[in-house]
Amino acid sequence: MPRTPTALPADDLLNLPAGVLCTLVGPPGSGKSTFAARYPDSWRICLDVYRCLATDSEADQSATPVAAEIQNLLLDARLSRGLSALVDSTNVLPHVRAGLLARARYWQRPAVAVLFDVPLATVEAQNAGRDRVVPLHIVREHHQLLPDADQLHREGFAAVYLASELLATSGALCRGARN
Repeated sequence: MPRTPTALPADDLLNLPAGVLCTLVGPPGSGKSTFAARYPDSWRICLDVYRCLATDSEADQSATPVAAEIQNLLLDARLSRGLSALVDSTNVLPHVRAGLLARARYWQRPAVAVLFDVPLATVEAQNAGRDRVVPLHIVREHHQLLPDADQLHREGFAAVYLASELLATSGALCRGARN
């Protein structure tokens, strides 16, 4: 029997349990970083930031292996201490999510996902308005790779929140909607 995704509260901040691993899943331009900015900076684990630290460019994909090592070190540091972590990357590939879930299991921490099931036209428009525009073919490829909520539950996420529910109730993920 398929699980019903957990509805997002109207204030757009999830009532996350302490020490949770919250994985954002969505294509570039879908609102993940805007959403993540509503949480404490110390929670945010972001490959783009670590690529930039390594190469002075968030877009330099050659730095992804180094960025992933930094991500994993920080995840282990936070989860081992019972601190929450919010992974702000696309996370559209199953093996990437499996690695994150394995870390949560190892540290015996709950894992939830926020699925950015935003329509492709919206994602394309938001991507076009970004400081760093991701090539359209990559945005479309990542959008096609999006899992559905049932798949995320089957993979092991205890709860799956839908960004579309949040958009429908508050519009809070729209660009410039930060409080």
